[in-house]
Amino acid sequence: MTGGAIEVVLYHLSDEPDLVLPAYHEASRRMAGTAGLLGNKLLHALGDPRSYVVVSRWSDWEAFTAWESGSAHKDQTAPLRPLRDTGRDRPFEIYRELASYPEGRAATPTADVKEGV
Repeated sequence: MTGGAIEVVLYHLSDEPDLVLPAYHEASRRMAGTAGLLGNKLLHALGDPRSYVVVSRWSDWEAFTAWESGSAHKDQTAPLRPLRDTGRDRPFEIYRELASYPEGRAATPTADVKEGV
């Protein structure tokens, strides 16, 4: 799997919302400077006050898998691990970007979708 940015979506649950933001900030601090990491964000579900997702954006699949298989991975993500939504079949999903439109330029894609990609 090559080409295109990767977005990793991690699902979390918490009955204690005051724990979520500090854990997210600490994990983000630990991941600062990680090769290939373009950024991350914490989202809160409007329909379920217990539900949160962290979406991280990576330059490519190779950068993500290098980090994931590295020794720092578990320590960097440790603050959020207790909040992981283990009630799901998979507490995460990984998506590869096929095409996008930059803000304000909805008529001009930044990447073409090619047959079989």
